[in-house]
Amino acid sequence: MIELVRYVDRPDLRARRREELNQFPEYLNHNAMGSKYWGRLYDDFPDFQLALVDEGDLLAEVHALTLTVHAEEMPRGWDEAFERGMESGGGNVASLLAISVKAAARGRGLPKLLIDGVRGVARERELDAVIAPVRPTLKDRYPLIPIERYMTWRREDGSHFDPWLRTHERLGAAIVAAAPDSMLIEASVTEWEEWTGMRLPDNGTYVVPGMLAPLEVQDGVGAHVEPNVWVRHEVPA
Repeated sequence: MIELVRYVDRPDLRARRREELNQFPEYLNHNAMGSKYWGRLYDDFPDFQLALVDEGDLLAEVHALTLTVHAEEMPRGWDEAFERGMESGGGNVASLLAISVKAAARGRGLPKLLIDGVRGVARERELDAVIAPVRPTLKDRYPLIPIERYMTWRREDGSHFDPWLRTHERLGAAIVAAAPDSMLIEASVTEWEEWTGMRLPDNGTYVVPGMLAPLEVQDGVGAHVEPNVWVRHEVPA
């Protein structure tokens, strides 16, 4: 039976999570805000760090925090939401930071359980909404297409072109804004070569497999600005 638990109540799961659930490209683990704040999430926002477990099997997780968002204004992106939430210590909305599902457990509707879990906590706290800077699943196939255009693409049946955005819409979310400068990752060329498995022999713009936008290399430093899409889930009454 699948159970939704808080990491703060299950330190054994927290010790396993990075090895079992980190499905993201390695370079995403080296962003400045994550390096600065991630460890504090479990102490500062314990009710929003959740995992799904099935008889000891760690299936999926969600990390989130709260911050203040006025009207339809959205943070610049993932970096700003993370920093604003950690520095303010609270707010009127919950913002998802990451959802990860074990590959073998996909297709079982687990993202819905995680998002509903965060929405439930948000309801208890009387928050206005749950927002998320979504990392579109298929954007890496179109790294040169601006996120503002990509986020408008639809299939013939009217559903969203991107599977992850389509999932959020199916769960009731509204797409509200592009976040073209959502997350900055800056590191030495040596580190980028290790993370990407590519040689980067000169200054220039590089299309890297798996990246949602190009990598810019200048004078031994590589900078990648990842685009996301802001969505908004209403909190149930």
